[in-house]
Amino acid sequence: MLDSPIDPLQTSVTMETLIVERAGPVATLTLNRPESLNVLDDTMIDGLVAATSSLAADESLRVVVLRGAGKHFMAGGDIRAFARELGREPAERTAYFDVLIGRVHTVIETLHRLPMPVIAQVHGAVAGFGLSLMNACDLVVAADNTYFASAYKSIATTPDGGGTWSLPRLVGLRRALEIMLVGDRFDAQQALAWGLVNRVVPAVELDAVVQALAGSLATGPALAIRNTRRLLRESQGRTLGDQLAAEAASFGACAATPDFKEGVTAFIEKRPARFGDDRG
Repeated sequence: MLDSPIDPLQTSVTMETLIVERAGPVATLTLNRPESLNVLDDTMIDGLVAATSSLAADESLRVVVLRGAGKHFMAGGDIRAFARELGREPAERTAYFDVLIGRVHTVIETLHRLPMPVIAQVHGAVAGFGLSLMNACDLVVAADNTYFASAYKSIATTPDGGGTWSLPRLVGLRRALEIMLVGDRFDAQQALAWGLVNRVVPAVELDAVVQALAGSLATGPALAIRNTRRLLRESQGRTLGDQLAAEAASFGACAATPDFKEGVTAFIEKRPARFGDDRG
């Protein structure tokens, strides 16, 4: 359990297919189309665009949790909605999906730019865009009943949501090619072995494990956690020299904070550190 539990629930907002809850410094986004396996539709896209943009601007926020209501995380896009577009001419379909995917990609880019860690809490189906959405998060805790599939090949299209960017970075090119081209379903233990998820836990323990992880991050040294996330995410686009310079600058900035003083003092005094709201 946590030494410093997060605050009681403060706010809860339902935007039709997305529930946004705030408990102290932790925000939880719940995909809320349980009757449809939380597949992505226009309303959910609008909700995610608005919610992630709002979270990005919230300086008091420390952690974001992304989860699905009901028995599944997300089974991808809304194929029934896709079917309604089949009457369009090919060029019109292309134009329609260009706009749709552009809106979806706004969500992914915002998740990558968020300063705070994002935890994906997954269970049941994680397929298609659901897999890409999960991979855009920083940490993933999966229930032991979770199953995964790329699913794009079955409707004769290619991945979206940054799937072709994140997947090879997480599992390597060869494995990513297998997941996307062969398309076989795989379970949570296989995802753990491949490095797609951080932890696999019994389904009945999923909520408690994620809450404990979120609370641990929320009560940690804020600037150090944010800067570590940023350094890791930006490392693959930098040379070694540039990354070393970024690390030095970040270390110096962290060393100027009260949290650094508290961490060092606690270590010397052999006691748990008590970090405050300090982002520098």
